[in-house]
Amino acid sequence: MRGHREDDTDAALLRAVSDGDSAAMAALYDRHAGWLHTRLSRRCADPEVVREVLQDTFVTVWRSAGTHRGAEAGGWLWTIAARRLVDARRAQERAARVEYMVPTPAPSAEDRVLAELEHGDVGAALDRISPELREVLRATVIDGLTTRETAALLGIPEGTVKTRAMRARAELRAALALLDPSRTLRLHPSPLGGPA
Repeated sequence: MRGHREDDTDAALLRAVSDGDSAAMAALYDRHAGWLHTRLSRRCADPEVVREVLQDTFVTVWRSAGTHRGAEAGGWLWTIAARRLVDARRAQERAARVEYMVPTPAPSAEDRVLAELEHGDVGAALDRISPELREVLRATVIDGLTTRETAALLGIPEGTVKTRAMRARAELRAALALLDPSRTLRLHPSPLGGPA
């Protein structure tokens, strides 16, 4: 193990984590846990669930750090955390059904959209576009971040966020057309992420 500096890149820390370096894991946690906790808390009012999801996220990072590609880990971490939150909500619903044997309410619109994005044609199309474009789409469309917030999260300039958003929409349209030519997705031409 070696000491890790604040200026170590996420990629360098993740390489060290994949080699079993717990100091690198601690540095990665210190760098990202705060904003992940804040974003999870916006989507879940139960602080215990948020803590569990945050812990599960970093356990997943410890186990799969070697699979990350790219320089910045923000988008990858948020994808893991968002999936863990959906899993936690589903587990709560299953437990409530078993414990009380009463039907659960229909899934929220957000849960249905997330399920479609993860498992439907859009999810398959998202997997076909390049990771840096996919991260911008997830941050601006799925998470609803502004251009400025996305730029800060991904560590890229705001202009790059806008450019990647335009390219991502075009690539997503093309990927969807390949999956199902009869179905078209209209992505609005306005810049993703709203005002800065």
